[in-house]
Amino acid sequence: MAPPMEHVRTQVEHRSGTTRRSLLAGVAALGALGAAGCSRVATASTKEGGELLDRLRAAGVVRLGIAGEIPFGYIDKNGELTGEAPELAKVIFKRLGVDRVQPVPTEFGSLIPGLNSQQFDAVAAGMYVNPERCEQVIFSDPDYQMLDAFIVRKGNPMGLNNYKDVVEKKAKFATGTGYAEIAYAVEAGYKESDILIVPDQVAGLNAVEAGRVDVFAGTALTTREVVKKSAKTESTKAFAPLVGGKPHVDGGAFAFRQTETTLRDAFNAELHKLKKSGELFRILKPFGFTEAEMTDLTAKELCGGGKSG
Repeated sequence: MAPPMEHVRTQVEHRSGTTRRSLLAGVAALGALGAAGCSRVATASTKEGGELLDRLRAAGVVRLGIAGEIPFGYIDKNGELTGEAPELAKVIFKRLGVDRVQPVPTEFGSLIPGLNSQQFDAVAAGMYVNPERCEQVIFSDPDYQMLDAFIVRKGNPMGLNNYKDVVEKKAKFATGTGYAEIAYAVEAGYKESDILIVPDQVAGLNAVEAGRVDVFAGTALTTREVVKKSAKTESTKAFAPLVGGKPHVDGGAFAFRQTETTLRDAFNAELHKLKKSGELFRILKPFGFTEAEMTDLTAKELCGGGKSG
């Protein structure tokens, strides 16, 4: 999803059996599309660097593994594929000579196995890059970075701006099912058994509004978006959680089979052009991303200098 605490998102997923984020949407639509879209793709490339890009160009379609997770990759209420990763994929693959993208919905934990068993050609789910995943797939460079933030009551009366504050002020703390924020809080000294686990950021907002907890932790993007219609709460300023005593920033990217370096490299080349022109931000902005989420992080950095760079 890895050495201790440096890669807590992996640990949390394994412990809970749930996704990196639990924001699932369009379940019915996903099921319907899944039935139509899960047949296997062409045999994996065996040639050095892979031949998949040539086959995709010939077929005119690329299959994308998604996990039904807002805002990263999901089926909207009209049954259309959208999200920051699919919309970016549409642009990049068109530039690579592949005109159409086809979603293959699956659970988040099945994305890498599904990719490696050729159920789809790439993962377009905003997947965080970490060393353990880099042993299983190769990643493009990240198209976004992500910090944490809290949902607190208006005015932030307890002054909760990071996990250390939560521990020192003995705040009632909540986060989502399977969220890496569980491990971030535990590392700061919060007792895991005292954490209120809720399904998602909407439930977290409700818990803060009702006074059941003082704070809910999530990504800066999801907390920022969910409080927009709340008169009782606000989102704190984004911050980097401490992992191993050092500030930690996550980055999300596309994943490819290890043999498909040609496709990954071609994808990266177009991604870097979009970053340089500013078009990447224009694609991601409608999904709540800000300039603070734009990044120059590389897959190599996030893989720990491993082979996926």
